[in-house]
Amino acid sequence: MCLGIPGKVVEIDAAGSGKVDYEGTRVLTNFALLPGIKPGDWVIVHAGFAITRMNEKEARKTLNLLKEIEAKT
Repeated sequence: MCLGIPGKVVEIDAAGSGKVDYEGTRVLTNFALLPGIKPGDWVIVHAGFAITRMNEKEARKTLNLLKEIEAKT
């Protein structure tokens, strides 16, 4: 099972790759599946590919819920 954690796009190069920030950890990501993506967008990444774009409100809500779950374990 995979867990989709929202990350913020912080860097994109001309080839369509770049980096997503997961609360301080930056991960190399391919954005080929999401045309028009830009720095500041929020995405879900699977196997190195950004597969879903989401708005910041939903991203923050998801991150907060994951933090609540972590605090209970």
